[in-house]
Amino acid sequence: MQFGRRDLLKVAGGAAVNRSLTGGAQAGAKHPNILFLFPDQLRHDFVEQPGVSSPGIPVRTPNVRKLMQEGVWFTRAVTPAPLCAPARACLASGLEYDNCRVPTNAQNYPSDQPTFYQMLRTAGYHVMGCGKFDLHKPELDWGLDGKRKIAEWGFSDGIDNEGKHDATGAWKRAGNKPKGPFMAYLDKIGMAHAHVEDYEKRKGHGETFPTPLSDEAYGDNWIARNGLGLLDAAPKDKPWFLQVNFNGPHNPWDITTSMEKRWRGVKFAQPNRCTELTPANHELVRQNYAAMIGNIDRRVGEFVAKVRDRGELSNTLIVFASDHGEMLGDHNLWAKRHPYHGSVGVPLVVWGQDVKRGLKIDAPSTTLDLTATFLDYAGVTRPAKMDSRSLRPLVTGKTAQGREHVLSGMDDWRLVMQGRYKYFRGFGKEGPMLFDTLADPHENDNLATREPALCSRMEKLLSA
Repeated sequence: MQFGRRDLLKVAGGAAVNRSLTGGAQAGAKHPNILFLFPDQLRHDFVEQPGVSSPGIPVRTPNVRKLMQEGVWFTRAVTPAPLCAPARACLASGLEYDNCRVPTNAQNYPSDQPTFYQMLRTAGYHVMGCGKFDLHKPELDWGLDGKRKIAEWGFSDGIDNEGKHDATGAWKRAGNKPKGPFMAYLDKIGMAHAHVEDYEKRKGHGETFPTPLSDEAYGDNWIARNGLGLLDAAPKDKPWFLQVNFNGPHNPWDITTSMEKRWRGVKFAQPNRCTELTPANHELVRQNYAAMIGNIDRRVGEFVAKVRDRGELSNTLIVFASDHGEMLGDHNLWAKRHPYHGSVGVPLVVWGQDVKRGLKIDAPSTTLDLTATFLDYAGVTRPAKMDSRSLRPLVTGKTAQGREHVLSGMDDWRLVMQGRYKYFRGFGKEGPMLFDTLADPHENDNLATREPALCSRMEKLLSA
């Protein structure tokens, strides 16, 4: 399903909307509502890209594509840290990786470190969230209602649930009992044991068999229902913020039988410089990954339709992004935590009534700047020590000049992007690496030894 030009289309599995049918804003609303749609581990190039031919990546994301066409699309966005907890800590705090105090998934978000959620709530917003927050990842305890820590982080209401692997791991550690709301739900409908057994079979990167869960019980669909329920209960006399943290398309590649049927036989390009798995297995992996993304896109349509039905779309800012990417076998690497673009590159789209229509920004950008952007739209002054910078002047067309360069980091490596070039050092046993991302998008030709002056300039940016 996708946005229609003249009317609201409703089809099986989702809905879509048109900007010309936005409906009225809340009476007396001064600041916009904010809908933040945030999948987990969605790489930059696995969404439909307007005006870009991608024959090797035939994904189907018509709702996200429509947001791109009617909003601002940042084509070269990166995460400040390509790992779940650090990326989300950077976003919550508005601080770069080296300042966010969550270097790995082994640390909780510091209770004494402010969040922008708290700032929005203090400013009068009704702050909501659902899905995988990952702000207390090592604890493996979300509360059966998913509300154990949400007030502390700054939420007025919400449901914090388990990530994919954490759900089954916490269940087994607790003696086959749920420690979070998703496993509690599966336990209630009699599917918890089958789900755990299914995950025990998924040991590597190549398993692509379908989940025993139904479409209704499937994790991202359950998360979407929770988010839509939060919107139903949101007050209409004050602005709201809703962050929907989908679990997909994070591995394992578990998709429902109906999702599998829609994607088998679709041809995908093979990974870049990969010697693992067979070509047929790689294609199955990419089909499953695309199926999860397509399912999320249908949920995007449902959320936009819900806001439209509330009569609030003309006063709502919509943002679609991801915490980090997924290597999918490129360079013989999987998942995240790597400086290559499959891991650090993410989609970033901003849509709203004061947002320029159909603007494509090709300069390097960072999802870190969403923090200050949300505060800016809410009328909240950005704290002086915050590293995040508002994208509002860019997306409204008041300026064409963004950041001079953007940063990312993880473990021992640090990365900087400026213009067409990307430089990183400290990655494994490799020396410094420099890529021309326009001429060499797959990052196969390291220019470091041939461009010492450029490496020196980029190193100075990192050192500063």
